[in-house]
Amino acid sequence: MQLFDWIVLIVTLLFIVGYGSWKTRGSKNVEDFILGNNETPWYTVGLSVMATQASAITFLSTPGQAYHDGMGFVQFYFGLPIAMIVICVTFIPLYHKSKVYTAYEFLERRFDIKTRSLAAILFLVQRGLGTGLTIYAPAIILSALLGWNLTIMNIIIGVMVIIYTFSGGTKAVNVTQKQQMFVIMSGMFITFFLILHYLPNDMTFNSALHIAGANDKMNIVDFSFNPEEKYTFWSGITGGFFLALAYFGTDQSQVGRYLSGKSVKESQMGLIMNGLLKVPMQFFILLTGVMVFVFFQFNPVPLNFNPNNKIIIEKSVYKEEYKALETKLTKLSEDKKVINLLYIDQLNQDYDNPILRKELVALSNKEKDLREKAKEIISKADSNTETNDKDYVFFHFILHYLPKGLIGLLLAVILSAAMSSTASGLTALASTTAIDIYKRNLKTEKSEKHYLNATKFFTLFWGIIAILFACIGTLFENLIQLVNIIGSIFYGTVLGIFLVGFYLKRVRAKSMFISAIISQLTIFVIFYFMIYTQEKLGYLWLNFIGAILTIVLALLIQILFFRGKPNDESEIVLE
Repeated sequence: MQLFDWIVLIVTLLFIVGYGSWKTRGSKNVEDFILGNNETPWYTVGLSVMATQASAITFLSTPGQAYHDGMGFVQFYFGLPIAMIVICVTFIPLYHKSKVYTAYEFLERRFDIKTRSLAAILFLVQRGLGTGLTIYAPAIILSALLGWNLTIMNIIIGVMVIIYTFSGGTKAVNVTQKQQMFVIMSGMFITFFLILHYLPNDMTFNSALHIAGANDKMNIVDFSFNPEEKYTFWSGITGGFFLALAYFGTDQSQVGRYLSGKSVKESQMGLIMNGLLKVPMQFFILLTGVMVFVFFQFNPVPLNFNPNNKIIIEKSVYKEEYKALETKLTKLSEDKKVINLLYIDQLNQDYDNPILRKELVALSNKEKDLREKAKEIISKADSNTETNDKDYVFFHFILHYLPKGLIGLLLAVILSAAMSSTASGLTALASTTAIDIYKRNLKTEKSEKHYLNATKFFTLFWGIIAILFACIGTLFENLIQLVNIIGSIFYGTVLGIFLVGFYLKRVRAKSMFISAIISQLTIFVIFYFMIYTQEKLGYLWLNFIGAILTIVLALLIQILFFRGKPNDESEIVLE
């Protein structure tokens, strides 16, 4: 990095932190701190919702996901627009009518304190883990870039977020997320068009798509019913729908964003904005990753994108064996460039040469084999290191091919996204702990100032916990998958509780609580066997299974054991 990159990075981050702290200083009460006095306009609600979900993991992992596996991951978001409609019609009016600070307050009014506490605790566990990962994701990348200790990076990122979140609460999150989304999308658009500019002169965007298609990167929709496939149209519409419904409808990190809206209509418009823009945004980020793949068909590419693994190899006895593979990859890259240029020339003459397509596929398969052999060598050199390098692909391109200044901007994008999601997570964790756990279980009444200070204290507390989670984090197959897997384990049960609360009015508290406990334990067992059998079921289905199981069990338990009991209705109806 050059001096100019450092200036761009530092000025951008200091502006966001400083502006957020100054603009929202001096919260007067809990309502101001948690709900921002319900003064947020619809477009800020929409941007804040998008920024909360678009963590650094999105901008680090998603392009790498597309580089290796193509555009299929976009199917994960197919159920999101439908979920936004359901939430706008049902969830938002009920939340506003109940005048709640958190989503889980509604559950006590509908059921009892046990159900409210269970849902709140499930949220705190999974969001605490998820918030730690939003810090960890950029930290592992930047520690590799700067050569800094990973723990120091986790602390720096966490502390920056804590400063303005502790100061201004929800207002600070909403204000800063507008600037963060501007930085994020500006950086991504500039990068995308620079990639196209870097491609060979006689190459059109259409030709680039053909090269990506020849390498199976443009298989956007999979209509197969294979449950072992992680991303299909059906898993996106069903599992993705239930995950989005749970995340946006019951996760306080998102519910808190639109509860701060000026009115029901403003909150609804903000969510509809998210529903309209989210899928195109993810499509664009994935397409950027695919264009990075096309770019590396004409430029040198490392055997493994993780720079730490290169250092490990250099210090090991496998150094020469690894170099031999690098030599083969260099020769293979030259052959790929020649064949791709010939293929482009044919495409410019309106002829999609099937022989050249086959050669491209064959060369890509050879490259995959070399990469797998490299991973085996890396594992032999250090069995504890992570050989999967998906999360480093986009970072490698940023560091080695972007011009001065833009590297700093893209690093600011990564950090801005991290800060955005982390800030939303901290305010949600703090408000849930303060309102649903602390305040609800206090025996004596306290002042507004007391609860305001308690909420600020829990913001600091969860900030420290998130930093600790980040410090002990490890890479899974892919960070964006890990975040969604953690969510999928818990979201189904919580969503089932809310759906019963909204629609099955005659299911009572005891039935609900017992069914939720059984459902969550069942999901833990299913996930254990998914790991044991090497994940034979796509994790998105956990959301669907958890929600449906909770609803069905609640109905059955109510009918079989509590029908006709005091405070229970004589029959169950769907309203």
